Amino acid sequence: MTTILSRRNVIGAGLAAGAAALASTALPGAAQAEEAFGGPLIGQARGDQLHVMSFNLRYEGGDPAPRTWDERRPLVATVLKRERPTILLTQEGLYGQNQDVLEDLRDHDWIHLGRMGGSKSEATAVFWERKRLKVLEYDHLWLSDTPLLIASKNWGNNVVRMLTWVRFQDLRTGRDFYVVNNHFDHQSEPARQKGAQMNLDVIAPWTSPVICAGDFNQVPETPTYQILTDGGLVDTMLAAEEPATPVYATWNGWDPVPTETGRRIDWILTTPEVRILSAAVNTYSKDGRTPSDHWAAQALVELP
Repeated sequence: MTTILSRRNVIGAGLAAGAAALASTALPGAAQAEEAFGGPLIGQARGDQLHVMSFNLRYEGGDPAPRTWDERRPLVATVLKRERPTILLTQEGLYGQNQDVLEDLRDHDWIHLGRMGGSKSEATAVFWERKRLKVLEYDHLWLSDTPLLIASKNWGNNVVRMLTWVRFQDLRTGRDFYVVNNHFDHQSEPARQKGAQMNLDVIAPWTSPVICAGDFNQVPETPTYQILTDGGLVDTMLAAEEPATPVYATWNGWDPVPTETGRRIDWILTTPEVRILSAAVNTYSKDGRTPSDHWAAQALVELP
């Protein structure tokens, strides 16, 4: 049975309050943002806002030119330097790739653990702006019946999958909030559904706002998505007061032409009290090359 978050009953009031408060914030609409795509879609957060980005980096190794990490890293760096997210959540990145990302972000710190332990294999890494946020606590959990056992898997998935959560304090406002970074399985739907329920179970005891994001390897209007949204989480791309782009697919398969009819498998979800100012799918490419086989998902939010 799906666990329902106790905060779900405030969703209507929260969204209504957010809409009423928008008047003081000027944000780009989709047309303006795309016309000026030589610059940021959302850019550095202002005031009490937080800019969250989820980005599957595509693991390093095995891809031929021009898709090697050395060739793609400058494109990833361009996205990050233009957008300047307060919080960046990455998936698939190996230890060296995430070190490169940290070097390119410069003003950020990070938490990392490979899914096979230590620096081994891919990670659900979390980066944050050092001057803005302070980590209060964190943990890494494996998407399995034994979530504290490193490299565990037993839900029918052949690949080890995990999540990382972090509790932050906003040094500007003093508020605390949680971020959860996920990478669900790409083959097993039962494993994805169990992972969705595990997210709700992890979140349920928390009383502070939550941002739950990642590569869920599934599209909306499916049981995996519905477990999360029926459990009280809100899809920022659909609920944003002022979207910065159309609702593009996030899986691009190396195709530089964005589409609204493909697979939107990277989501940024929040608990209902979070005000969702803007959201975007970042379709930056250069010379027909994409930074990854995923587009980055972005959201500009404000805590209550």
